[in-house]
Amino acid sequence: MSVFKPGISLEELNKLSLNTMVSYLGIEFTEFGNDYITAKMPVDHRTHQPLGLLHGGASVTLAETLGSVAATCCVDRTTQYCVGLEINANHVKSARSGYVYGTTRPIHIGKRTQVWEVKIVNEARELVCISRITMAVIDKR
Repeated sequence: MSVFKPGISLEELNKLSLNTMVSYLGIEFTEFGNDYITAKMPVDHRTHQPLGLLHGGASVTLAETLGSVAATCCVDRTTQYCVGLEINANHVKSARSGYVYGTTRPIHIGKRTQVWEVKIVNEARELVCISRITMAVIDKR
């Protein structure tokens, strides 16, 4: 059984990011299943820090994007929306080029909060960053 509301598609997920930091950084949603969403992000001039390594903030942006979008896909978007309350990240391996791939899965989906884990790996599937994001579920007024 899926944790997401019906109607999710990669096309819709990628449309949500048009004209945002997400599209500027080249983040693209690539896959989803019953309890996960995956996106890729290039490791290039947009996401490098001065030493030519993947910027930790870019990894956190990918994690925040995945957690926020996944949380939003779990609520009725006509009556609720989700915003980040807290995010943490452990950067465990560097990346210099290619792509990194983030996959988010739920830890907790409640009525007012959600917690999502995000694992970011390099092209060799080695862990680059692990993150956890807590989302607030807010009623629209």
